[in-house]
Amino acid sequence: MRQHTIRKPVGIEGVGLHSGKVARITLAPAPADAGIVFRVRSTGERIPARAESVVNSHYATTVGVNGTRIQTVEHLMAAVSGLGIDNLDIEVDGPEIPALDGSAKPFVALLAAAGRVQQSARLRPLTLPCPLRVGGGGRWMQIVPSERFRITYTLDNDHPAIGTQVLSWTPSERSFVEEFAPARTYGFLKDLGLMRKNGLARGGSLDNAIVLGNRGALNGLRYRDEFVRHKMLDLVGDLALLGRPIRAHVIARNGGHALNIELVLAVQRAVGLERRAALEVTAAAEDVGRREGFVPAPGLAVI
Repeated sequence: MRQHTIRKPVGIEGVGLHSGKVARITLAPAPADAGIVFRVRSTGERIPARAESVVNSHYATTVGVNGTRIQTVEHLMAAVSGLGIDNLDIEVDGPEIPALDGSAKPFVALLAAAGRVQQSARLRPLTLPCPLRVGGGGRWMQIVPSERFRITYTLDNDHPAIGTQVLSWTPSERSFVEEFAPARTYGFLKDLGLMRKNGLARGGSLDNAIVLGNRGALNGLRYRDEFVRHKMLDLVGDLALLGRPIRAHVIARNGGHALNIELVLAVQRAVGLERRAALEVTAAAEDVGRREGFVPAPGLAVI
């Protein structure tokens, strides 16, 4: 298996779910072993899409370095991972990745417009040396060694539109695109006032989230079990912060971004020797790209 990047730059803009501010992202090709890197347009600051860059995982995954922050990266990261893109430069003009429709579907379309290119470097999947578990009580995650990546997820909620939802999935590109990428984020109408008071959900609307009233969703569902599907989508996006695909089975109950990141950090500790080697390769990738005369393809497709 080889690494992949995109064929040409593409861009899109929209309102951030939590900031409420308009932001634009431009995705561009990157050389082999560069990984996924966010670049802040206003400062040029580069933020690797790695767990060590996570500065906040409350309601969304925020990455940052030296005081610079990019919020809500998980849906874009899920799309990148789901389509098998390993190396990518993401320029961000704004404080947050656009929410668009609240799912990964628009990012899948954007990446499809960019095209995909195979690179010479081989993929280096992570293998887990032992089972790991984080969390406790009714909220926990376990990851066990496996020959293939798999997720089994249980979501419990006493809201009548959710209840108990259980789903098991062995990801493929087709199943990701058709069955999980369109699953939208969701929130409860009763919590909206407090969230906005705390600087969250200021860009949230019926256009970019499932909003749950007392009896049901105010704007309908794409899947009967869309809630657990979105939880799994978020998990795929947060696991992508490992920087390499992983062969393991994740078994989760009522997780969230904080627990996802806790699991990623536990995996990093368990495969520490491999992680250090990967970071050394990543640090050298930019020099390799320059030596090989790597130049992103011209042109910008916009959806």
